Amino acid sequence: MSAPLTHQRLDPNTWGRAVLRGAKSWWHLVHFGAIVMVLALSPSTYNRANRATTAKHIYASTWQVLPWFTAMAALLSLVLIRIVVVSAQSYGLSQFALEMVVRVLVLELIPLSAAMFVALRAGLAFSAGGATTTHLPKEEGVKSLEEASGLTLTRLRREWVPRVMAEAFAVMTLATVSSVIALVLCYLTVYGLSPWGLPGYTRTVGHVFDLAVTLGFGLKTVFFSLAVAVVPLAASLETPRARADDNAVQPGAVRLFLVLLLIEAASLVVKYI
Repeated sequence: MSAPLTHQRLDPNTWGRAVLRGAKSWWHLVHFGAIVMVLALSPSTYNRANRATTAKHIYASTWQVLPWFTAMAALLSLVLIRIVVVSAQSYGLSQFALEMVVRVLVLELIPLSAAMFVALRAGLAFSAGGATTTHLPKEEGVKSLEEASGLTLTRLRREWVPRVMAEAFAVMTLATVSSVIALVLCYLTVYGLSPWGLPGYTRTVGHVFDLAVTLGFGLKTVFFSLAVAVVPLAASLETPRARADDNAVQPGAVRLFLVLLLIEAASLVVKYI
């Protein structure tokens, strides 16, 4: 049995078909994301019913999880801040502790954590069948992007655009609120309740958040939110019949991880190289 399997794995035709399927899948992702973004920016999308649907998705994806996600992020941030500050003081590097915490925690860890958290919730929702089978017979699904952009344009506006907008809004909101709380906790850990540390603290934070870093932080958060909102949904809408028989990896999980990794790597390269 091993020889035929090995021959099948080494077959150039098999590899060629795999590369073609991968390229087609990535094109599906890019095309679907472009269609959804155009519809999301179109004023005609936001009639009364679509606005209500979008508000409902935003409430479910953001407001319901914001308090306890913020509490969890604050607890983890407090632990990390304390570890960094104490370690820096023990090595005589306390003057660099604050800047290092802001750069590592606020600029890197919190946006990535918010993106991974929202992606996990979106993946669980898609596993429950919330993306492909809504109001559709099980044998139909979405067979192509042409069908999605033509025959189901109303469905895109009514169901999928609100979902994408809600997931993107959730990532940006969770990252922003958690970053502000982390900055407050950082000040309280270093200076306590004294107001005399505000000039030095604002000077250090302002030195970190210069114009280029602020723009990069904003763009990275936006790209994270778009990736989390589009990639899992596009993968769930692609070949639903194949997904029904596949119990291995949630569709789009590896692709989403790769996209987030590329965004983070590009951000680091732009900032530090």
